[in-house]
Amino acid sequence: MATLKSELGPLEMAVMDFVWDADPREVSVREVLESSVGRQHAYTTIMTILDRLWRKRYLSRRRVGRAYLYRPRIGREQHVQALIEDVLAASSDRRSAMLGFVRGVGEADLEGLRAAIRQVERERRRDR
Repeated sequence: MATLKSELGPLEMAVMDFVWDADPREVSVREVLESSVGRQHAYTTIMTILDRLWRKRYLSRRRVGRAYLYRPRIGREQHVQALIEDVLAASSDRRSAMLGFVRGVGEADLEGLRAAIRQVERERRRDR
C-alpha cells in the first residue's frame, strides 16, 4: 500500500466519506460544494481540502478543462487499516493495545470482530 498520512481532520474525513460514497464515479469541487458536506464552506476551502487529500495520496485526480475530477485512491477499509497500524506501531505492547480495543467494543461489535477473524482465517487458508 502507498504510504499515506492516516490522520484526517473532520472536514477531510467528511469529504472522503462523500467521495467514497460516490465511488466509482468521479466528483468535482462543485459537486462536493453543493452537497451537505460542502454547503457551509467556500469553494476555495473545498478545493483546498480535495487538493490536500490528493497530496496525502487519498485521492487521484484528472484534469477536465480547467477543473479536476477526483476519485478515491484508497478505500475506507484501507484507511481504517492504516489508522489501526498507526496505533499498534505506537504501542510498545501490541497485545495490550489490541486487548484494550476488544474490551472497549460492545457485544454486537465483538460478534462482528469474531466474524471478521473467521473470514480472514478462511482467506488465508485459501491463499496458501
